[in-house]
Amino acid sequence: MKLTLIGGGGVRAVLFTKSLTLKAEQAGITKLVLLDTDPEQLDVISRLCRVVIAQSGIRMELETSTEARTALKDAKYIVTTIRTGKEQSRYTDEQIALNHGVIGQETTGPAGFSMALRTIPVLMDYCKLAKEVAPDAWIFNFSNPSGLVTQALRSAGYDRVIGICDTPSHTKLRMAEALGVEPGELYVEFFGLNHLSWMSKVIYQGENILDKLKKDASFTTRVDEFKMFDADLLHSLPFLPNEYLYYYYHREQAMANIVKAGMTRGQMIAQNNKEMLEILKSIDIENQPQKALQTYLYYTQKREASYMAIETNGQPKPIPPAEELQLPNSLGYAGVMLDFVDSLQTGAEHNIVLSVPNQGSIAGFHDDDVVEISCSITAEGAKPVAIGEVPEAMYLLMRNVKRFERLTVEAVQNKSIELAVEALTAHPLVCSYSIAKQLVRDYLRAYQPILGEWK
Repeated sequence: MKLTLIGGGGVRAVLFTKSLTLKAEQAGITKLVLLDTDPEQLDVISRLCRVVIAQSGIRMELETSTEARTALKDAKYIVTTIRTGKEQSRYTDEQIALNHGVIGQETTGPAGFSMALRTIPVLMDYCKLAKEVAPDAWIFNFSNPSGLVTQALRSAGYDRVIGICDTPSHTKLRMAEALGVEPGELYVEFFGLNHLSWMSKVIYQGENILDKLKKDASFTTRVDEFKMFDADLLHSLPFLPNEYLYYYYHREQAMANIVKAGMTRGQMIAQNNKEMLEILKSIDIENQPQKALQTYLYYTQKREASYMAIETNGQPKPIPPAEELQLPNSLGYAGVMLDFVDSLQTGAEHNIVLSVPNQGSIAGFHDDDVVEISCSITAEGAKPVAIGEVPEAMYLLMRNVKRFERLTVEAVQNKSIELAVEALTAHPLVCSYSIAKQLVRDYLRAYQPILGEWK
């Protein structure tokens, strides 16, 4: 079976390929196609991916393409991970937000809005083509802002699109590590929207230990996703928060820390990736595979070590010596996709957090509202768990952000400045018509060659 990775020249494609080798044979995937619009970067990244496949010892064909029709034709599974405008656009998105006194973070608030404006039309075209040349393919969207983009694609009628994110699975892994148990022994139930969710249950040995955990400072301070939150907040909340709720619950702290740092994470990543690619281009990857992998892993670790460090005023995690760096045997977002594939093919049940239509799960949301939620996956597809009514404060925050998402989708469809301003006005991290109007003006001006004329 053929799997196509849209955005296959991105730096995370190497980690994706490594994850794929761990379960490709079990999933029946025999061909990986890397599709990208940047042939030079695609060449470098694909050569690293070939090294990863060769070292794994599995039989999997790797192809590269800059032509979408060829890459998508007859694909059984398609994964999207694109950044229209490349890394520099993330810095631009975040800086424009900061210029107007609003948090600049690529998936949350106006920076995520800007990325959605550029991403949705491109993925619409890919989905339209996929429906023609690979009509039975499942499409897994990892392109940020994942929930909003998935909402747009689902609203357009692409009903085989699933939104994936590795934040919930990573959080569960670190929770299990802090508790000294195996991840499989822990059931963690999530509900909300992508990067705006809570953990409503933590089941261990048949007992819901959530209330005990959120009041246990010795636990929450050992889990990266929780330690940035005020302990009193964790005590008062009925559920444990997703780490991205830091931007809502501690908005002024996040803003102050970003300003103090004098650099957004987007700027750091752009510089990091540029340096990495320049060095990789100078290495004979085929004849010096370990040197190439060590270079890649150093810069990847450097990137991951800084995750949320700027926003929380934390210290980057230490990076091991180069000779000790190894490709991880964890599955990341590829694991989310592969577990879904395993259920479709074998009927084995998996519990996975996905962005899917609500289908009555969360009270007060429409059936076709895309939510991020724990799902039971079988050969029939994804069935979200029944959540029912949620606490009012959480419900209202989710409703406002969902309204922002719906208006953003409509704005993109109609290229409407008025709807775009209304969308950002509705977002809790903006909540101002005058600021929203200036943000929309600046984003449309910055990306006019990509977005064209809006009215």
